[in-house]
Amino acid sequence: MNNILGIVLRAGVVLSGIIIAIGTTLFVANHSLDDTSAYLAYNPSLVPHGTFPVSLTGIAIGLGSLDPFSLIELGFLVLLATPVARVALSLFLFAAEKDRMFVYLTAAVLAILLFSILATPLIPLFNG
Repeated sequence: MNNILGIVLRAGVVLSGIIIAIGTTLFVANHSLDDTSAYLAYNPSLVPHGTFPVSLTGIAIGLGSLDPFSLIELGFLVLLATPVARVALSLFLFAAEKDRMFVYLTAAVLAILLFSILATPLIPLFNG
């Protein structure tokens, strides 16, 4: 079981790194090195800071046109999804082993993770 979970974590991190590296390479290839500093500079008067897609639909549209920022954001989404996938997989592995206590605990952890990802953006208190 630990081997399978370790493979999932390593694969998620490696896949995320590859996607981010491709996005970074496309960004550098599309912009001269003189322009790059302007994109990376922090400007608190501009919100959002640049023309970054901020929704899943925006990321999907950007991926269709090979937008470097969309690729980099996809890499970060893969990185964030990796521990959630690990918890979901461990839930099934504990169920296959018929370890009821760990199934209940893992299900609670997965429910908390999914609630924090899916429900908190809908709660006005968390939207600033």
